Amino acid sequence: MSNDYQFELNRRRFLMGTVATITAGILGSQRIAEAYAADFPSRNIRIYVPTAQGGGADRNMRLVTDLWKKVLHVDFDPSFNPGASGRVAYETYMAKGSDDGHDLLFGNMGPEVLNWVLKKPSFPLSAYEYFFRVDEDPSVIYVSRRSKIKTIEQLVEAGKKRTVNFATSRIAHPATIGVMALGKATGASFNPIPMGGGRNTRNAVATGELEFGALPAGGMVVARKNFKMLLLFADKNVLGEQIDNAPTVNAKFGTKLPPLVSARAFAIKSIVRQKYPERMKILETTLRKVVDSPEYKAAVIKFKAPWELISPGGPEECAEYVKNITAIGEEYRDFLRGADAK
Repeated sequence: MSNDYQFELNRRRFLMGTVATITAGILGSQRIAEAYAADFPSRNIRIYVPTAQGGGADRNMRLVTDLWKKVLHVDFDPSFNPGASGRVAYETYMAKGSDDGHDLLFGNMGPEVLNWVLKKPSFPLSAYEYFFRVDEDPSVIYVSRRSKIKTIEQLVEAGKKRTVNFATSRIAHPATIGVMALGKATGASFNPIPMGGGRNTRNAVATGELEFGALPAGGMVVARKNFKMLLLFADKNVLGEQIDNAPTVNAKFGTKLPPLVSARAFAIKSIVRQKYPERMKILETTLRKVVDSPEYKAAVIKFKAPWELISPGGPEECAEYVKNITAIGEEYRDFLRGADAK
């Protein structure tokens, strides 16, 4: 047997063995991934919520999870962590939440991303991602139906004579930007008072503690029996009579404000997608199955929440929203800083 022949034979055996090893490794990795996916979720899923129980995030989360648990065959354990405009929940989640897909965060991308414009968190922003958006909810100005103020014109006139305090969920919030921008455009003086969640913000106006409030429209539709909507921060009013046919800010005052919209979404640590892509696929596909179901639409309507604001979106849509609201925050940073300093 020649040396050349022996060399070629050994080379072929080596290549065949290498290919077999690589193929086995790939198949093994696939089987491991499938195994991880097969028993996922293996326990209840904890959801960290940056606001208090009873607010818009809580409402939107439960409308989804009440059906999602039937698909995944596990329960959801919400953990409400209000404080520091949502910062407490994010810091807690990033520090204590698991990396295996069983711990999620559900929040309002608008105010929580605006919070990072004012002050970055202790962790890199790339360490988490929003992976499923539930809605797009424009901001609205409202008063108690018992208020002497009946129109947005009357409210602006009051603000020209004196500083009018108003209730807002958080300083870093699209609704806060809207009111402060309105004040600058009209010469009215408005001062935000953060109430730490939608329910408290509504209650402050309902009791007369504060003269008006600014919140996402969706929660106000549910509570419209007690409140009158005066102005909408959107390009178009798709809710009509549900929010008292409130005019849009640009049509009423000739401003050029961008839509000031909140968007609730599920978030997860970025490392989960890297380590367990099959688990992410399960979370995303089952979520889509839930929000596309007639049962979900029926649940939203039964709760008397506006179906018009439901706007499911995946990671790409979430990333685009984060990009846009960050740009708005940078543009109106002075409003947020000035309000925060008061």
